Amino acid sequence: MIAVDGPGGSGKSTVSRLLGSRLGIPHLDTGAFYRAAALVVLRAGVDPGDQEMVPSVVDAAEYRQVEGRTLIGEEDVSDEIRTEAVTAASSLVAANQQVRAGMVDRQRAWVASNGGSAVVEGRDIGTVVFPDASLKVWLDASPEERARRRAVEAGAEASLVEQSLAERDHRDSTREASPLRPADDAVLIDTTGMTAEETADLILALLEEEQAGVEVEPSR
Repeated sequence: MIAVDGPGGSGKSTVSRLLGSRLGIPHLDTGAFYRAAALVVLRAGVDPGDQEMVPSVVDAAEYRQVEGRTLIGEEDVSDEIRTEAVTAASSLVAANQQVRAGMVDRQRAWVASNGGSAVVEGRDIGTVVFPDASLKVWLDASPEERARRRAVEAGAEASLVEQSLAERDHRDSTREASPLRPADDAVLIDTTGMTAEETADLILALLEEEQAGVEVEPSR
């Protein structure tokens, strides 16, 4: 089990997909579950910040990931959950403690149903979802680099993206339920100036060290 955590734009999604492919094990994007939940809430016309209504709306739907695609029931929503509206709502929905508890159960069940070994990415994998993961890494990058990456993906201005990322980082790191932070035993990797392939190579080297019983350094 490899737990890959970090803020938006740190490279964790691309790197995690590469790791899963190279290792021949499943990859789970836990953030996509929260995005799908946010989409369900928006479709229901419920305020994403409504602490009482949101959990019941979220729990009424089924969330799945199949071959890298995210589904609500049988509907593929992989593209729709990446819209600006869903992105804005997802951090509010994810801050709901009841929602997070239910999603953690779903994420653990997903891994169990896929053989028990996976590359799992998110914001609380090493601290909450899989605290006993064999290898935990925390990816980060400079605010400018993270904004540049997201701007390229979205076709937006980097300055606007940087402000949005900073706002979400603040919400996620200060929330009561599973705040955004590295696990105490996570290896910290600054991906600024690194390609996804280089980052994946480094993590695979760390995995080899861990399997060989070598104590890994806390930061790279």
